[in-house]
Formats: sequence, structure tokens, C-alpha cells
Amino acid sequence: MTYCNSLIKYSRFKTKEVVIGNIKLGGDNPIVIQSMTTADTMNTNATVNESIRMIEAGCKLVRITAPGKKEAENLKLIKTMLSDRGYNTPIVADIHYTPNAAEIAARIVEKVRINPGNYADKKKFEEIEYTNESYDAELKRIKEKFIPLIEICKEYGTAMRIGTNHGSLSDRILSRYGDTPKGMVESAMEFLRICRDQNYHNIILSMKASNTRVMVYAYRLLVHEMMNENMDYPLHLGVTEAGEGEDGRIKSAVGIGALLADGIGDTIRVSLTEAPEFEMPVAKKLLNHFKNFQAHKKIDEIKNYPITPFEYKKRDTNTVLNIGGGNFPIVKADFSNKKKITPASFFALGYSYSIPLDKWHISEMAADYVFVGNNKIDFEVPGTLGVIYNYKTWIKHKQGYPCLTIKQYLEEQEKSTKMNMIHACFSDLNNTLLNLINVDKTAILLINTHNKNGIAEQRRLFVKLINSKIKTPVIITRAYENLSEQQLQLSAATDIGSLLLDGLGDGVFINTKNCGSDQMINNLSFGILQATRTRISKTEYISCPSCGRTLFDLQETTAKIRKVTDHLKGIKIGIMGCIVNGPGEMADADYGYVGTGPGKITLYKEKNIVEKNIPEAEAVNALINLIKKNGDWVDKS
Repeated sequence: MTYCNSLIKYSRFKTKEVVIGNIKLGGDNPIVIQSMTTADTMNTNATVNESIRMIEAGCKLVRITAPGKKEAENLKLIKTMLSDRGYNTPIVADIHYTPNAAEIAARIVEKVRINPGNYADKKKFEEIEYTNESYDAELKRIKEKFIPLIEICKEYGTAMRIGTNHGSLSDRILSRYGDTPKGMVESAMEFLRICRDQNYHNIILSMKASNTRVMVYAYRLLVHEMMNENMDYPLHLGVTEAGEGEDGRIKSAVGIGALLADGIGDTIRVSLTEAPEFEMPVAKKLLNHFKNFQAHKKIDEIKNYPITPFEYKKRDTNTVLNIGGGNFPIVKADFSNKKKITPASFFALGYSYSIPLDKWHISEMAADYVFVGNNKIDFEVPGTLGVIYNYKTWIKHKQGYPCLTIKQYLEEQEKSTKMNMIHACFSDLNNTLLNLINVDKTAILLINTHNKNGIAEQRRLFVKLINSKIKTPVIITRAYENLSEQQLQLSAATDIGSLLLDGLGDGVFINTKNCGSDQMINNLSFGILQATRTRISKTEYISCPSCGRTLFDLQETTAKIRKVTDHLKGIKIGIMGCIVNGPGEMADADYGYVGTGPGKITLYKEKNIVEKNIPEAEAVNALINLIKKNGDWVDKS
């Protein structure tokens, strides 16, 4: 099923050109970076000042929430003040529940964003089962409410983003399609078909979710459906509620990067729980990863594509020790270039040694293997840590496990009886090698790439293995040199995360030179696995990036909650600034902390309200008590 121009050649999906004020989106135009203000829209000066900081940081589209008529009307004053100060960046009005606000804003700003699940649709499950007749009747009602906005947009030359959010699907969509990428796509397509019938085409689409798998599959399916219906509207990419710091950057890169790699996307936003002007440098670095991608080396054509692009399905592999089969992906660290390895060296890999107790402590983010090359280890390593040596060193002492070149694997007689890692690139996969590893239950491929479009080449390698019915486990290796820590985070998350989202890879090996500390690289490896939901090793925070609707200080509150809960492995906590998107966008969270009024917090267990209107000063403790009550709390060690 097609969802991009090519799986082996970098090529942007050609979309319709849409005009938004003084910028052009889609077509052959560069990818546009955008963001959203966090100030109260009625605080005109604060919104203007924040917009200017965003624009000067590189924001080309400024989105401002307009939850009601008064906020929509105030957009005129905001635009005037920005213009008076020399800024003519197009403004996007963010609308959710109020068609009247959208109709006002469409006469003022260059673009309106509506959410199909909130705009004129039902979300109270008044009706569980929809017949074809009742479904069609509801669509007719929505159409009647939606057409006035379309007519205004046509009259004023206003663009529109039909932006589906995973957590904001209507009861009608959920009843028919479930909480699925298909439901997200159909939610947007219903509105899009109405626009097309009204001969209105100045449209951008988005499929945002906090779950990177859902987000990527939804966008792919959307492109597929558009192709089927001869549509080519531009796409805005974003992982909503990505969070803060390293986790937010990795999560955004996994989702956005996977789509950009396949040529999908005309505008992006990196949604961080930070000041909005901090989002632009991250977005720029993410786009920088794809610089000169078009010039990559040719990759062999794919005649039969065996990978399911719209749902997660892990590649079936052999089990070799704790790698492959039903095991979660392993993390392998690189110590091969160290001059000397000591017990303290392993602290960075999640291990700590207690001298009084004479024992190793193993954290949740402790590397599973370490490659030491030709180095010697003259002390006892933690029992859970596998040590990998170059073959010529391993053969001398036969400790740990060997890493072999293709030549060594094919020619050497003596190998490990437990595990042999074979370093290979796609060009190395000749029939002789494939035949040998196919029957060798100790073999693991350590795959690398030197192709500029390494994602496509490594994916091509997996395709060859799957089509050849070879179940050898594969560790995804990527090498980087002379990158900043943030650029490494974004590049590695894109390169490796793209494959993991498709169920490809039984481990991660990030090889670097002058890119950052061992601890940072180890954390990055686990962060990529967490962001792709292939291995959970820490608490996950689904935290909105804040906007004018936010009812408390998100950054401060997120930090406060993280401080007391960051040891709860596998627990997902949603921290949402308002009731508009909060309950929906944290749809798959275990617990929710949602602003529902000034100084008031409502707590959720999954999608269910547990306690309303808790004073903010008491809310964090109330959240802890809720987690304890449900048996998910453990004390910090």
C-alpha cells in the first residue's frame, strides 16, 4: 500500500501549493517551521511580545488560541500591533469548540485551524451505535455548521488547517472506527470532502498524537487515502504533547523525522513544554538532518514490500541469548576507543559499584552489552552486562562474545557457541552469507550504513532478510562524528526510530566520535526505545506545550511532578494545561493532571475523572495518593 513517492529514493511528496498571507506552503516550497504562543490571548502585549520572540527565532507561522469570540476579535488588535512593529508573519487562529469564533477569526487572520473532533461534532457518547442513516444524518448536521466557515474563508482568502488530534475523536468516529489511525484519517477526510464539494482547496492537514506510532501510521494512511481520492493537500507534522528536555526532542524527532525521511511533510512544529521560542532551533536542527538527502547513493529497488506501514508488527526473529524473539530491543554501548576501562567507566552505562557491599547496582537504563574492541577487562563486570570483543582479541581468551567481519565469519572455523555478532552493510548480503546465517542460531547481524539516506538503505536490508525468510536478529548501528549533543539526539532518533516504528531491529548501537558523553549516548539509546514504545525504562510524561488556554505554569508543574514520580517505570502521566484538549490528548496515559479552572486541578485515572477541582497547592500530593491507591506506586530506592 503506497504512502510516499519512493521507499528507496528520497523524494518529497508533491502537494498542492497553499497561500497563507505572505508565504507559500507545499508544492516546491521549503518546509515551514511554526509554533504557538502560550500567553493569554486577551493579554495583547504579552502575546505580541511572545510572537516577536518566536518570529525572530525563525517561526514562519504564529498560531494563537481563540477559544471564544472575544479572543477571536482580539486577534485584530494583535495583528495591528505586530504590523506596527514591523512584523507581518501570518497568524493562525486555533479553534476547537466554537464555530462562531472560527468565523470571526477567518475574517481577520491568514489561517484558521479547526479540530474535526471538536468542531460541531459530539463527544459525549449520547449515541453508542450509529446506523448508516444516523451516521449520515450527523454528517449532514456537521456540514450545515461547517459550510459558513468555508464560505468566509473563500471570501477572505483565508487558509484552513483541518487538524485531527488522536485524543479528540468524536463519539461518532470512535463508534465506527475505534481509537485508531483509520479513525483519525476518516475524521479529517469527512471535513475535507465537504471542502472539496464547496470548491475550497486552500487547506492543510494534520494527524497529531502523543503516541509516535499512532502519529506516523495516521499520516501515512492519510497520504494513502488522499492518493486514492486524487488529493494532494499539504501536511503539517507534529508530535503533540511531546514533553520537555531530552525526552521531548527525541520523541519529536522519532515521529516527525520518520515522516520527513519518506518525503512527507510541508510544515513542522516541535511541541515542547518550554518557552515557544526554544522550539524553533530544535526544528531547524531536525530539518538540517535532511540536508542534501537527495544526493544519496542509489539503493536497490523493492519488488515486494513485506512491511506493514499502517500498524505495528515486529519482525519475527530467532532468540539468541537475550536478543531477538520475544525480548525487547537491547542497548549496546561503545567503549572500543577508550584507552583504559575501569569499573567507574560503567557508571555512565547505568551501573554503579558499592565497595562496602562488593556488588553492582543495576539501573533501569543499564546497557545490555558493551563493545570493548581490543581492550582488556581485568575486573569482574556486572553479571547482566555482555562484553563484545573484536574477533582477534576474543579468540585469544574466549571471554564474552566476538564481533566478526564478514570475511572472518565466512573463513574462521572457531566461533562462539553462544553468540556471534557479524558487522555488515547492505552490500555485504551475498547469498553465501545469507545461507550461513539462515542456519546459524548463534548469529546476530550488526548492520551499519554509509549511505546519506541510511534509513532507506537499512530498511532495504530488512526487506531482503524478510523476503528471504531469514530470522537472524539485527542490531541497528549508526555512526556519527562531530555533532552537538542536541543534533546527535535528533539525528539518531530519526535514523533509528524510523526503523523501530516499523517493527525492525532487535537492538540499538550508537557509535560516536566527539558527540557527547557516554552517559548521554546511553540515555539517548534508551530514550529512542521509549519514544518508539519498544522498550519502556522510565516514567513517560505526556505534557502539552502550553498555550493561551493553560491554567497553570506548565513548566514548573511538570518539573514538580517529574521530581516525585520519575522512578515509576512504565507509568504514563498526562500533564495538561486545560480541559479543551487535556482529557483527549492524554488518552493513553495511566494518570492525568488537568487544569480545569484558575488554581483548580482535576485528576484522571486513564480516561475517567477521579477527583475534581483540587486546589493546585494540594494537587501533586493528591496525584501521588491516587497512584498509591491504584497500586502503581513504589518508593524510591
